Amino acid sequence: MKIAFYTLGCKVNQYETQALEQLAVQHGHTLVPFDGEADAYVINTCTVTAVSDKKSRQVIRRSRNRTPDAVIAVCGCYPQTHPDDVKALGVDLIAGTGDRLHFLTLLEQEWNSRQPITALDNALERRVFEQLPAGGLEGRTRAMLKIEDGCVNFCSYCIIPYARGRVRSLPLEDCVRQARELVETGYQEIVLTGIEISSWGQDLDGQKSLIDVVEAICSAVPDSVRIRLGSLEPRTITEGFCQRAVKCTNLCPHFHLSMQSGSDDVLRRMNRKYDTARYKKSVDLLNQFYDAPAITTDMIVGFPGETEEEFEESLHFIKECSFASMHIFPYSKRPGTPAAKMSGQVLNAVKEKRAHRASEVANDMEKAFLRQFVGQREQVLFEELRDGMWRGYTTRYCEVWLESQENLHNVLCEVELIAQVGSHLMGRL
Repeated sequence: MKIAFYTLGCKVNQYETQALEQLAVQHGHTLVPFDGEADAYVINTCTVTAVSDKKSRQVIRRSRNRTPDAVIAVCGCYPQTHPDDVKALGVDLIAGTGDRLHFLTLLEQEWNSRQPITALDNALERRVFEQLPAGGLEGRTRAMLKIEDGCVNFCSYCIIPYARGRVRSLPLEDCVRQARELVETGYQEIVLTGIEISSWGQDLDGQKSLIDVVEAICSAVPDSVRIRLGSLEPRTITEGFCQRAVKCTNLCPHFHLSMQSGSDDVLRRMNRKYDTARYKKSVDLLNQFYDAPAITTDMIVGFPGETEEEFEESLHFIKECSFASMHIFPYSKRPGTPAAKMSGQVLNAVKEKRAHRASEVANDMEKAFLRQFVGQREQVLFEELRDGMWRGYTTRYCEVWLESQENLHNVLCEVELIAQVGSHLMGRL
């Protein structure tokens, strides 16, 4: 078969699509671009917000309309939580977030029989981490290593625990083995990812935690190979964590601390497991142990009941934290979550206005963070040539552009940073 893949959503979805691509090739199939002609279109969906659901439906419809005779296969979080909605779109194969190793067999079965297949389980009953092949296909420079799946935080706005199930961890020795395999295939950066990697180890025997697997991977690969962490809960950052992490010289000083709001009252309504004081302690610890760490975050504005005063508290708080970069989201009602039924739903116009104001503050902080590196030399791992410019990232995930006639793909270079332009830095070899 000629199979085309499309991914929506988070890094875990990207990782799992890459695994499915590898499995497809191993099964003897050919990968083709998603916007071309294929025998089967596989859409790996997201359901984190109602907007995500809408995007998933749009891609499914486009695929069906483009090639009516092709097999349309949908997997991921959207069919796991809303199978009837996906079935109504005329999908041929419906799978969820489990048993990815069997997915290609089901796809082949559907291609041969042309009888609709639905293969779903109860995510909350899963207890075993499903190991998939790590790494992507040729041409990719940064590998994702999924070390954890599932979440039991049950934030009031989030449906993901129902889509992904309980916390399940990849055993430490398997994390190390897969990291070494990725290095052997030529990757120079590995991102440790999962649904909630701060909970890594909770389901395993012993008293291991995230810092244990970080130390093990960092010491198992060459010092030149970067290890980058995915999104972290603030509770992860303790003095003990920092004391051990700072000794891992190939761990990138880039920490994405999930925040969502800078108002304690809003955080309580969100059912987050920290307050602003605990969050700020994490920020202060990172700044104490690292020189100019890149601390990034997410922020939801217009959460149900958010007053103007609470929003102003959030604005004040993000300025205190001085983030290197932020993702600002207007709250999107997610049916099936407690927040969707809360009173005090904020008008869209108000949410958009607040998102704009928060983005202005975030953009100013990002530019200030980047400016401090102008005139310095940094190691940059280059990923792609676009519009005549090579683009890559420093260990702090600062994007760097430069002109060069050399092929810099997947090359780690020392670069002199000469200017800050918008949300990136200009450099020269």
